[in-house]
Amino acid sequence: MASSDDDRAPVKAVAKGADIEKKKKKKKHRDKDNDLDKNFMIKPQSSTPSMDTSQWPILLKNYDRLNVRTGHYTPLPSGYSPLKRPLAEYIRYGVINLDKPANPSSHEVVAWIKRILRVEKTGHSGTLDPKVTGNLIVCIDRATRLVKSQQGAGKEYVCVARLHSAVPDVAKVARALEALTGAVFQKPPLISAVKRQLRIRTIYESKLLEFDADKHLVIFWISCEAGTYVRTLCVHLGLLLGVGGHMQELRRVRSGIMGEKDNMVTMHDVMDAQWVYDNYRDESYLRRVIMPLEVLLTSYKRLVVKDSAVNAICYGAKLMIPGLLRFENDIEVGEEVVLMSTKGEAIALGIAEMTTAVMATCDHGVVAKIKRVVMDRDTYPRKWGLGPRASKKKKLIAEGKLDRHGKPTESTPQEWIRNVVLPTGGDFIVAGTAAALCTEPAVAEKEKEKEKEKEKEKKKDNNKDEEEAKEGCKRKLEERAESPVPVPAKKSKSEEVEKSEKKKKKKKDKENGTQR
Repeated sequence: MASSDDDRAPVKAVAKGADIEKKKKKKKHRDKDNDLDKNFMIKPQSSTPSMDTSQWPILLKNYDRLNVRTGHYTPLPSGYSPLKRPLAEYIRYGVINLDKPANPSSHEVVAWIKRILRVEKTGHSGTLDPKVTGNLIVCIDRATRLVKSQQGAGKEYVCVARLHSAVPDVAKVARALEALTGAVFQKPPLISAVKRQLRIRTIYESKLLEFDADKHLVIFWISCEAGTYVRTLCVHLGLLLGVGGHMQELRRVRSGIMGEKDNMVTMHDVMDAQWVYDNYRDESYLRRVIMPLEVLLTSYKRLVVKDSAVNAICYGAKLMIPGLLRFENDIEVGEEVVLMSTKGEAIALGIAEMTTAVMATCDHGVVAKIKRVVMDRDTYPRKWGLGPRASKKKKLIAEGKLDRHGKPTESTPQEWIRNVVLPTGGDFIVAGTAAALCTEPAVAEKEKEKEKEKEKEKKKDNNKDEEEAKEGCKRKLEERAESPVPVPAKKSKSEEVEKSEKKKKKKKDKENGTQR
């Protein structure tokens, strides 16, 4: 018996060891499960987590940093995100940052692009001379509405100027360039398409990049106002150095917001992209060459508009407070802003009528008036005239209780006049007629009674005047009857004869005068 117990002891020990190992493994699995639960469990929070919108496209970038007026609006399925538009729409709302080749004029290049892409309209951001290369923003169809705003934007150039004689000192050239910053007088070159009139242009900044004393070449970079003649600037540089000079080469490196590094493409890219689409139905190359027009508006301050207000703005309506969702900081009255939809589409360029502080606190009024509409009409459905007041107005017009223009008539209900016409003001004539119609029956009767009393008083006054006149006449007649009537003295015969003779003489004199 003792030997059998001794044999079982090691077996029990092994079984215990196996149980312990199993327990350890189970514990590890539980710990792992708990860790997974901890990592992937959504913990309750008192505040909503902030969204990172720094990578959102174009106008929607940093959307979470905009001031929220309201979050209550009805999203509509109409419209598209700028990068997700169908290809035909994408091209119609597109811009190309083109590297203009030397020799053809800007107008020729734009006409070629119009023919290659088979579009209705094209425009460019500022004319470059035929020999000048570099940045030329080409706008297609609807984007041509932004051409004027881009033409007035600042420009940057890299220029090669040739001096007519040696200038040994580099510092002298640098000083001369520095002297040409700020407001400068300029006259267009001899060969130019504009009137040669003296004008003032601003040079914001200039840098000397390179100077070759042996070849008499100066390479410099300038940032200047739109309409600056760099050719004239090179002549002025030569005059300041006392040796004379002229422009050798010129390249535009920036126009407005678009520079050389901002998806610049060549004419070959445009042709190849269209060829790839025509032959292989591959949109990717064409979408890479053409950018949405919203790219040009990223420097403007933004106003986000409700979907229901978009089409009204496309028809020229002002943006009112109820149509505003979000707005940017530091907006001033008179500042140019971009009105955008919740999908990031540019609706229009506008001029702010309120500051940021007023937008945040005011509950009515005009936020911005429209300067230039970009979006097509009826891209979004019409949503005006669907409110309770507008619906009731339509019903009253249908019933004949308002005229066809919505103005009150004699059959207009008093409630409508009191609650709608008079409070809203609007048309003074309408308000006046409404006020006239607004009188209740009792008030109307009182007014009629007053008018009758006034008429009676007038009649009494008239009767009194007549009686007084009659009495006056009677008195005069009585006075005349009492007073003796003077008898006129009879004229003598001699006087009468003299008068008759005088008359005869006058007649004879007249007859003699007519005969002569």
